[in-house]
Amino acid sequence: MRAGGTSRSAVYGLFVFLAFLPAGEAQSLSDLQVRFDRETSGVQKAKLLGKLGDAQFEEARRAGKAGEYNVLGLTLEKYRDNVRAAVEALKKQHPDAEKQSNGYRQLEMHVRKGIRELDETLLVSPEAYKPPLQIVRLDLIGLDDELLKMLFPRRPLEQRKNTPPAEKQP
Repeated sequence: MRAGGTSRSAVYGLFVFLAFLPAGEAQSLSDLQVRFDRETSGVQKAKLLGKLGDAQFEEARRAGKAGEYNVLGLTLEKYRDNVRAAVEALKKQHPDAEKQSNGYRQLEMHVRKGIRELDETLLVSPEAYKPPLQIVRLDLIGLDDELLKMLFPRRPLEQRKNTPPAEKQP
């Protein structure tokens, strides 16, 4: 053992400790969907959408690689519906997003991620499957804009447009 350094046995002990830690429990898409549907708290629903959305994106990628574009479309449509449900739950329980922004922020970040995933999916999808995916994309963009307006209701540029210019005094 060197002075001021770490011993090999301490490093090996750390590796053994980390190896025996229980890994995060992987949940299936259907289990996450059931948990999401049962959740009554808007903030918890928004937080759970992060895990559920990631699982849905993974399922959509798998379906795209397998050429199952109907499954891909249905999965992304379900993601959009879940986002709508989370937004509605948040608006119902915490109508002032500016003061209670916790779930709104997580949801907005994940919706932005969902739009990026959808953009990548649109690039590789056959033409016949693009129109429904474009509708889902537009819906997500609308929901994202709604979340941003709720989080930041007072925008300086919009306020300047509404106020008349001050008269000059001689």
